[in-house]
Amino acid sequence: MKPAGSAKHGGPASGDRPAERKDASPGTGTSLRGSAIVAGTRLLGALPEGPLVAAAESIGELWYRVAPAKAAQARANLGRVCEGLAAQGRGSSLVRRAATDPDALELIVRRAFRHAARYYLEMARVGSRDAADTLARMDIETPGEVTEALRSGKPVILTGLHYGSIEVPVLVVSEMVGHRVTAPMEIVGDPVLARWFMDSRKRSGVNVVPLSEARPALMAAIKRGESVGMVADRDLLHNGIMVPFFGHPAPLPAGPALLAVETGLPIYAGSARRAPHLRYRGKLIQIPTDARGRLRERVTTITTEMAKVFETLLADGPEQWFGAFHPIWPDLAITEGDDA
Repeated sequence: MKPAGSAKHGGPASGDRPAERKDASPGTGTSLRGSAIVAGTRLLGALPEGPLVAAAESIGELWYRVAPAKAAQARANLGRVCEGLAAQGRGSSLVRRAATDPDALELIVRRAFRHAARYYLEMARVGSRDAADTLARMDIETPGEVTEALRSGKPVILTGLHYGSIEVPVLVVSEMVGHRVTAPMEIVGDPVLARWFMDSRKRSGVNVVPLSEARPALMAAIKRGESVGMVADRDLLHNGIMVPFFGHPAPLPAGPALLAVETGLPIYAGSARRAPHLRYRGKLIQIPTDARGRLRERVTTITTEMAKVFETLLADGPEQWFGAFHPIWPDLAITEGDDA
């Protein structure tokens, strides 16, 4: 279950789903598994956050020990990120050391599992978040860009990675721009979970649209004067553009760049990484869009600039990159194993 940019996540349930029968079983209209998960999210939303975070991090440690294939993929991806950041002279001392020290890299991988468990906890609690409380816990590191992008009253294109908290930025952006943000999400096969994803994201200010309907829905939102958002660090539709990413070619989705070329709107890449004491540090960076040439050339140039901004965002804490658990670079893709 991952937000936009992946392939099985929170779109609305079909309007013509089959009628439910008394003997219905999971997969035939009513999902017992989905209903149980939704009930669990309601419980998690009602409990204090601090103890839940501690529990999630403990689960992350256990997950690290029982998911060797997932750890191997994260190790390969994060190793490349650390090497790239060290070559650029960026990142923490631990990150730069991890470029050549396997023990330092392994510590980052273990931390990545802990953050991944928190990612799922935040997803489960999204419908219970309070906008005022979330804003109060957010330290903005780029106030000028935030004011320019979100306080201007004009629509913008927002993009980012599966990094830090995915749910918090959506709530903050929606609160600041004063209208809902339209974003494509992957479709969950379970109809109960699909409805929950759509309803919970509506409460946090997102108009969810399925990936199959993304283009017309995003264009319609822009015409209404609304902003749109896309997570763009994973190419699950297999139609991305190969651009340099930490010194190696990786396919990244072209959607943000294509929208920018077609509409003339600015693109901003943002993140909200986790900080101590249940706080968040928000950053927003404008992506250059003054490309020249034919459509393909312009989209490629803008996507290349987007990858550079993604590198800047990841430099602050690569262990919070949930995307590291999935194939990003073709030469590092690990297919063996089927860890959850």
